[in-house]
Amino acid sequence: MVNITRVYTRTGDAGTTRLSNNEVAPKTDPRVQAYGQVDETNCTIGVALTLDPSDDMQKVLAIVQNELFDVGADLSSPVVSDPKFRPVRVDQTSVDRLEKWIDEFGEDLPALRSFILPGGSPLAAQLHVARSTCRRAERAAWEAVEAFGGEDGSSEPKGGVSLIAVKYLNRLSDLLFNLSRHANYEAEHDEVLWVPDGEREV
Repeated sequence: MVNITRVYTRTGDAGTTRLSNNEVAPKTDPRVQAYGQVDETNCTIGVALTLDPSDDMQKVLAIVQNELFDVGADLSSPVVSDPKFRPVRVDQTSVDRLEKWIDEFGEDLPALRSFILPGGSPLAAQLHVARSTCRRAERAAWEAVEAFGGEDGSSEPKGGVSLIAVKYLNRLSDLLFNLSRHANYEAEHDEVLWVPDGEREV
């Protein structure tokens, strides 16, 4: 477990921070941006948990919140061939579990005939916020991959980005989409479908 004895450290006052391997990086570093947006995603899920989700959904979201800390730690740990300390890494089994949940929560949903406008019940609306925030975190993670590579960091700048962590964010956004639809389904709240411009009545 992490032992936090003081909230403020003053170490970031110069616009820098430390990655999980203790490497100094600017706070504008794409990896810092990525794991910061993962934290934002986690916060939006925290709000969703206050909106009375079903027991099954609550258990899933609680696991996801913990795993998002793993994702953040993973993104802040450059992939190198011989790390000094064993980093926290997301593995494929977590991605597989997300895919299983996507299928389970989508099983009873009606087929989509158009894109869905975010909204409906308060829980569904908040899960849409979480979904879109997660998509932004995924885009930030891909920017980090473009900057540092997705392999072992053998070329400059050193330290690649874990592609499994990025994949996790992709699947999580899909899960949050199905959870938002499922929340409306349980609340017996109709989904509002997007009507393309040429078909809308003014």
